[in-house]
Amino acid sequence: MTDSTVVTIYTDGGCHPNPGAGGWAALLRFGKTEKILTGSNSHTTNNQMELTAAIEALRALNWPCRVEFYTDSEYLRRGITEWMPTWKKRQWRRKDGALANVELWKALDQVIQTHQIAWHWVKGHSGNKDNELVDRLARQAAKKAG
Repeated sequence: MTDSTVVTIYTDGGCHPNPGAGGWAALLRFGKTEKILTGSNSHTTNNQMELTAAIEALRALNWPCRVEFYTDSEYLRRGITEWMPTWKKRQWRRKDGALANVELWKALDQVIQTHQIAWHWVKGHSGNKDNELVDRLARQAAKKAG
């Protein structure tokens, strides 16, 4: 991999009410090229939309990349960086039993395998223009689903 294979990704997802109609969005930036992805679900949860945004953004990469990944979801960032290794050791279970959204976590685990990803948390609604963009796009997608 060279520096030219660095991709910056911002994602967001949500729904209102929770659960309810939800949407997700991703911004992928590779050099001067930008790609926006969005999607929705008529009945979902905030966490499912956050995970879906990450999965779909990483699925859009056509070759192994170094990724600078930005999310305002602690659930996503902590899940992937802290909790997932233990869940996998426990056969995708939590200490107290079933793992919520297990199929999405497994899908995310599969899609990260070919990339080197640095996971970053950014405070939502704090003026970060790229985070604000994907937030707005995810809300628009959710409205279409509702």
